[in-house]
Amino acid sequence: MDGTPKTPKGYKVVSGTELCGGKAMSAEASKALKVITGTSRFEASGEEDTITQAAENLIEAFPVPTVTKDICRTYTPIGTPDFDLRITWSLEDGAPTGPPAPEFTVLKMGERAVTAANKAYVRFACRSERLLNSSRVGHIVIGVRHWAVPTEPEGDVEALKDAYATVAHSVSLAMAKELRCEKDGGLPARPVLDPA
Repeated sequence: MDGTPKTPKGYKVVSGTELCGGKAMSAEASKALKVITGTSRFEASGEEDTITQAAENLIEAFPVPTVTKDICRTYTPIGTPDFDLRITWSLEDGAPTGPPAPEFTVLKMGERAVTAANKAYVRFACRSERLLNSSRVGHIVIGVRHWAVPTEPEGDVEALKDAYATVAHSVSLAMAKELRCEKDGGLPARPVLDPA
């Protein structure tokens, strides 16, 4: 018997732009995923693991702050080196206060965007008629992080920071569009990677 893992029924391998329901990753974010994971092919996301579903869950939770919830998880295909990227959302009480942790570089996107060699977060304000109490602003945080035991990052740290920020921006913009936030939640059309 060979050591090849059995492929589950219905198993599909897709490109980065098809992950998380197909709306979350821009072509730019898909290239950034390759910088992060070393591959341009991934396990297909589950049917429920979409921006559309995450937006519905967020609308249901609003305006109460939430714990961090998954949008989708991104895995490298069976038979390749394991890599688990967790893409999440949460609702916060208000705009960010205080400085971010020293490991982060601050970028000029949304209310606050921070990136490091193994994770990035974009926080933006959303006013939308889709949010029940539309006079209130939703403070949404989208996170992208390598779900693994912390180790020293391998590779070009600056390139990794840019890649994580690019993916976090793409998912944030997709969420802002899905929620129909005024002015896309103040997010730029393309990621801003220069430190603030």
